[in-house]
Amino acid sequence: MSEAATAQQLRQDADTRRQCLCETFARVTERSALAGARWLGRADQDAAEEAAFSGARLALERMPISGHIVIGGAEDSDQLPVGSTVGAGGEEYDLALDPLEGRAVVARGGTNAISMIAASPRGSMPSLPDMYMRKMAVGPVARGAIELGRPVADNVRAIADSFGRMVNDITAIVLDRARHHDLIEEIRASGARIKLIQDGDVTASISAAVRGTNDHLVIGIGGTRQAVLSAAALRCLGGELQAQLWPTRRAEIEEAHAHGIDDVDRVFTIDDLAPQEVIVAATGVSNGDLLTGVRFLADSARTHSLVMCTRCNWVRFVDGIHFFARDRREEVRLL
Repeated sequence: MSEAATAQQLRQDADTRRQCLCETFARVTERSALAGARWLGRADQDAAEEAAFSGARLALERMPISGHIVIGGAEDSDQLPVGSTVGAGGEEYDLALDPLEGRAVVARGGTNAISMIAASPRGSMPSLPDMYMRKMAVGPVARGAIELGRPVADNVRAIADSFGRMVNDITAIVLDRARHHDLIEEIRASGARIKLIQDGDVTASISAAVRGTNDHLVIGIGGTRQAVLSAAALRCLGGELQAQLWPTRRAEIEEAHAHGIDDVDRVFTIDDLAPQEVIVAATGVSNGDLLTGVRFLADSARTHSLVMCTRCNWVRFVDGIHFFARDRREEVRLL
């Protein structure tokens, strides 16, 4: 590319970033994380979630957008319910949010709780029933190597081949749930290592797509909310996710049909769950492998966030200091 073409491309990229609101969405997750983190270890997951939702709502109401909540609070809730509109008016977005991913983690003072939001052009996010999905996620190195319908051992071998490693070098992340008993035994039989987590399979999916975490695969059964948020993050990171509805009763099959899903055995991909340009922001609530949790100081707090945008084509880790008063008694601290 010539110098003139390079300069023109740089100008176009700069114009795109000036117009894009991706960095502004971090304010939503920062505010919800600051509110939810106050309840760390206080054994009240409902209060923690209520605080996080309130923080997210206050931030969204001030944003220059017209946001349609596709994934959020319950439809009968007054906290960002599905189907509601939020924002001060402006560019139209579909919003999928989880102000407190891992509310039980926060209640017991655990790790890897985050606040997260994904935004994409209006009408692009799918409407899925609130039910379980069987999922498998990998990073860009193993993209194209997995297939949800194949035996676990075959997928583990394919992932190991993608990395040029032995099978016993591969780490699979699985939610520690009774429903995963047989899956865990299959992974063990394949020779792969296993990292069992209590909550936070969205964080796990991101971790599997970031080098340096030594995580390679996320597999198991979780919610549709987590599937959409994971798909949005993996689109930004270049990874791959495959998911399939996992109905547990006849009513859920009927609910899937009501959402326009005629084939409940259909395998959804990132192109189905996050089909267009997408913005993802996440802020740590409690300390984790990927993000540091909120740290409260004398008259300020520090947050650690991840902002990703396919439109601007960047992934940014953001360290923020939030002062609680204009009259500051503390210095800004370096990491």
